[in-house]
Amino acid sequence: MTARALDALVEALRRLPGVGARSAQRMALQLLQHDRAGAAQLALALQQALAAVRHCTRCHTFSEDEVCAACLDATRDDSQLCVVETPADQAAVERTGSYRGRYYVLMGRLSPLDGVGPDALQARSLIERALDGRVQEVILATSFTAEGEATAHTLAEVLRARGLRVTRLARGVPAGSELEYVDLGTIAHAMHDRR
Repeated sequence: MTARALDALVEALRRLPGVGARSAQRMALQLLQHDRAGAAQLALALQQALAAVRHCTRCHTFSEDEVCAACLDATRDDSQLCVVETPADQAAVERTGSYRGRYYVLMGRLSPLDGVGPDALQARSLIERALDGRVQEVILATSFTAEGEATAHTLAEVLRARGLRVTRLARGVPAGSELEYVDLGTIAHAMHDRR
């Protein structure tokens, strides 16, 4: 293997979130030195996923089929539409077992500095989906970062202007935490949104 091939592998691994140059180099060397079969399996799995995985035509999550299993599930509540940023967020909501409605996955969030506007998030498609005549409540489950808040605010204004009921995930002090260790922003939001 040439140094160029090793460098290319390290650079490819650095594209993963949270992986810096040193971690990427350690991963590359581990795979090449101790787990060549695992490296080959990883390469094959990536190729197969790239060829087979696409976006669901209804909710935009990842799926190997044109319409994902959640969208095909006739037992789900058509009156609720939960808007999340990523398939990982959708999976997190699903793991709670507390939501049985439909989803819309934005595949990102508004970030004007990065050139991500409403069109990049397919906002028109979301509005069409929300106005299908069955949806009665749109639940905005975007993150509580500045970009997530901006995304929720923008979408809420557009959806409310079309007569839809829009709600936002609650935020506040996590159960089981001690107040003195909770960050000040979370305490402030919990105080403001108290019930």
